[in-house]
Amino acid sequence: MRAGAVRRKVAAAQLEEEIKRREDTMRETFRRYVSPRLADKILQDVQLRDSLLSSNDVRTHAVVLFADLRGFTSMSEQLAPHEVVPLLNEYFSLLTEITFRHDGTVFHMAGDCLMLGFGVPLEQKDSSTRAIKTAREMLDGFSNLAQSWKRRYQIDAGLGIGINEGDVVAGNVGSSAYMSYTIIGDAVNIASRLCQRARSGEMLFSGAIKQSLDAHGLDIGALPLPPMILRGRTNPIDIYCVPLHSRVQVSQVPLEA
Repeated sequence: MRAGAVRRKVAAAQLEEEIKRREDTMRETFRRYVSPRLADKILQDVQLRDSLLSSNDVRTHAVVLFADLRGFTSMSEQLAPHEVVPLLNEYFSLLTEITFRHDGTVFHMAGDCLMLGFGVPLEQKDSSTRAIKTAREMLDGFSNLAQSWKRRYQIDAGLGIGINEGDVVAGNVGSSAYMSYTIIGDAVNIASRLCQRARSGEMLFSGAIKQSLDAHGLDIGALPLPPMILRGRTNPIDIYCVPLHSRVQVSQVPLEA
């Protein structure tokens, strides 16, 4: 009986240790894509955590931000590959640090492009404000980084950002061998097109974002641009621009927890 009690105690301790190990692993996994604060919230919500780990798709409303490096092709031509990689690491480290500061989620990172989501996987009523603040800090922060690259390597680089809001489908996409948690939908495509159109030092965003900012009483001095016509769409998209030299006073608007 004593031996049985000891075995049960050892088994319970091993199970507890295994559960803790799995939770630590999941926490580290989530923290690669979301801020530590969001990761902890996800792990505390068993239903949300399980839905993220499952293959079920979720339709939700979100703000999508694309950031793209300008001058990357020229950099690749001027520098050796072993010199380009550290620069990309500096670039992505800066942008992800700013993203996590505003509780954004990293959904895609490839080449010189970054795709972020706000309001997904956790709802954020002020997701548009978070995205705008993130974009502003990215442009300001990268301006300093680009100056550093200019001094060190005599290269010119810039950053363009596109932001849109709308319905997306969030879920794990891939095969049985490899899957990636991402978001897809028309709102994502529009944000990508806005980013492609943005010049170095600019953020472009859609009329949907402008409406959300107006609803929150946030005036960032955006300039209306001619509507953007997308292939396959009947109606053009209203777009707005905030150039780098414009001062965006968003720091006084508190973010909701």
